[in-house]
Amino acid sequence: MYNDQVTKMNLNDKIGKIVRRFREEAGLSQEELADKLDLQRPGVTQIEAGDRKLTPEELVKISAALNVSVNVLLGMEEPPEVSLPSGKAEDKPKGGMRISIPHKNLAKFREVLLYILNKVGSKPNVGETVLYKLLYFIDFNYYEKYEEQLIGATYIKNHFGPTPVEFAAVVRDMVAKGEIEAVKTKYFNREMRKYLPVRTPDLSKLSALEMATIDDVLNKLSDMRAVEISRYSHDDVPWRTTPEEKPIDYESVFYRTAAYSVRKDADESEAPGV
Repeated sequence: MYNDQVTKMNLNDKIGKIVRRFREEAGLSQEELADKLDLQRPGVTQIEAGDRKLTPEELVKISAALNVSVNVLLGMEEPPEVSLPSGKAEDKPKGGMRISIPHKNLAKFREVLLYILNKVGSKPNVGETVLYKLLYFIDFNYYEKYEEQLIGATYIKNHFGPTPVEFAAVVRDMVAKGEIEAVKTKYFNREMRKYLPVRTPDLSKLSALEMATIDDVLNKLSDMRAVEISRYSHDDVPWRTTPEEKPIDYESVFYRTAAYSVRKDADESEAPGV
């Protein structure tokens, strides 16, 4: 009995330290995290101190709020490590997934995100969660249509839908360079993180077909609230066929149902480079 109690205490303490680490890395106060979890601030204090045992439902909520997997919160695996071209690309990873973003992909990611933010970033519903799903559908729709990468980000399946692993690193870099501004606001009385563009996108980095694909996704999905677009993503074959907390394979897009497939539209357009 004593050993069982010690093990539980150690696990709670480990989870608490991990939660605190990722909360601070996300730039959230205890009160802001509590708001996302429907808790009072002392509840988060207890979690981080290892004084509170989390339910599976609470672990899932924290996973979504901090954009890390449940396995990472439990200390079972290292979080994905993302390196920008100007970062420490030569460092050896401690474990888990290692992602190095090439210059070309980073440049495309910046301009696509700025394009989205200039188009729909001012909408009150467009916070981080909605941006994740917009980027997913832009990337996967383009791949289905033309069998080429647009951004080519890595999307992980989590409880609330596809999440781009590179997003946090790219956004931090863009905020530091003064390209976008991070703001916190309320939407339906819930804390939301939004990003506002400081400059316009360099459209020379985007082809006409790429912009058309982005516009199609924004026109169709950008008015959805986070819960709506998350549910919508759950019925897409790439998400449904991927194990929880694993990267979503772009090739699975070719097995989409008619309700999600955009392949038919490609026959009416020129292929890239033509």
